[in-house]
Amino acid sequence: MFLAVYAMGMYFSGHLGDRLDLRIFLTVGMVGTGVFTSLFGLGYWGNIHSFYYFLIIQMAAGLFQSTGWPSVVAVVGKWFGKKKRGLIMGIWNAHTSIGNITGSLLASALLSYGWGWSFVVPGLLIAFVGLVVFFFLSVSPEAVGANEIEPQQPMKIGESMEVPLLRSERVENDKAVGFLEAWQIPGVAPFALCLFFAKLVAYTFLYWLPFYISHTAIDGKYLSNETSGNLSTLFDVGGVVGGILAGHISDRLNARAITAASFMYCAIPALFFYRSYGHLSLTLNIVFMFITGMFVNGPYALITTAVSADLGTHSSLKGNSRALATVTAIIDGTGSVGAAIGPLLTGYISTRSWSLVFTMLMGAALIAGLFLTRLVVSEVTEKIQEARSQGGSPTTRSSSSPIEEV
Repeated sequence: MFLAVYAMGMYFSGHLGDRLDLRIFLTVGMVGTGVFTSLFGLGYWGNIHSFYYFLIIQMAAGLFQSTGWPSVVAVVGKWFGKKKRGLIMGIWNAHTSIGNITGSLLASALLSYGWGWSFVVPGLLIAFVGLVVFFFLSVSPEAVGANEIEPQQPMKIGESMEVPLLRSERVENDKAVGFLEAWQIPGVAPFALCLFFAKLVAYTFLYWLPFYISHTAIDGKYLSNETSGNLSTLFDVGGVVGGILAGHISDRLNARAITAASFMYCAIPALFFYRSYGHLSLTLNIVFMFITGMFVNGPYALITTAVSADLGTHSSLKGNSRALATVTAIIDGTGSVGAAIGPLLTGYISTRSWSLVFTMLMGAALIAGLFLTRLVVSEVTEKIQEARSQGGSPTTRSSSSPIEEV
C-alpha cells in the first residue's frame, strides 16, 4: 500500500510541482514524511497493535514522499544544461543508493534500542533536512539572478555590435504543461513503460535480496540475516557505478535510448549468472550481485534523471520549462507501479521456485528493453545519417537529440 499510494501520489505531485514553489513544496513533503515516519515508530511506545493504524500511517507517508522525486529532478534539471546532464545526474543520483545503504545500516544500528527508534530517528532527520531545504534551496538560476548564458559567435570585421555578446539561452514560458499534454511529448510513454519493468526488477531485488541470500546456501553455508542484509548492499553499490556509467555513455553517444536498452539487455545474462552460479562461492556471489546491480540500476537511474530532464525540456514544448516535474512524475510514477507489483508477485512465486522468480525478472528486463525499440531505431538511424554527413562534409554535424527527432 505504501508503494501503491506513492505511485498514485507521484502523478499529482508532478502536476503540483510545476505550479507551486518547489522549495515550499519540497519542505512540506519532507516534514510530512518525517512526521508520519515518526508516528509509525511511536507505535512502539504507545503499545499500538492496530493493523489499520500502521496501514494508514504508511499510506500517508507514501503520499508525502511522492512529492520528492519530481521536485528534485526539476530543480537539478533547471541548473544544468544538456551537454553533460547524463554524467552529472548519474553522479548526483548516487544519493538514492547511498540513502538505501545508510537507511538500512541506521535502522539496524538503532534496532537494539527498540524498533521504534528505527523510525523516529530517520523521521526526525528528514524533517530537519526539510527545514534546511526551506532556508537554503535555490530552485533555479533565475531565483538568484544567475541566468544561464551562452557566448555568441565572434563577430566578423565590420559587423554591427547591436547584438550583445552574451544572451539568454532561451525565453521561458510560465504556463505549466497539463498532465495529458505531458504524456503526448515524444518519448515519454515508451520511457515510462520501460521504467515500469526496470523498477519491477530493481525493487524486487531491493526488498527480497536479503531474504534470498539468507535462504540460499552459498558455498554450502547459510548466512545470518544480518550478514545477508549487509551483503545485499553491494547491489546498490553496483547501482551507483551503473548510474554514472549509463549517464556518461549516453552523453558521449548522445543516445539515451540505446544506452538504456543496452543496459537492460545486459541485465538478462547478469540475472541468469547470479542465479546459476552465485551460490558456488561468496566471491562469485559478490561479483555477480555487483554486476547485476550495475546493469539493473544503470538504466533506472538514467531514465529517472537525465531522460526525464531532457523530455521535460523537449523542443515540442517551445521553450516551456515548467514541465520538468510533471514529466518526471509520469515516468517515475509509472515505474513505481512496477515497483509495487514486482515484490508482490515475488512473494507468491518464490513459494514455488526462486528460478521462476528470476525467469520473471529476466522477462521483465527484456520487455523493458523492447519498449525502447522505436527510439533505439530512431537513434541508430540518426547516427548513420550523421556518419554519412560527416563523411561527405567534415564540418556538418547534427546537434539535435535523437529523442527529439521521434
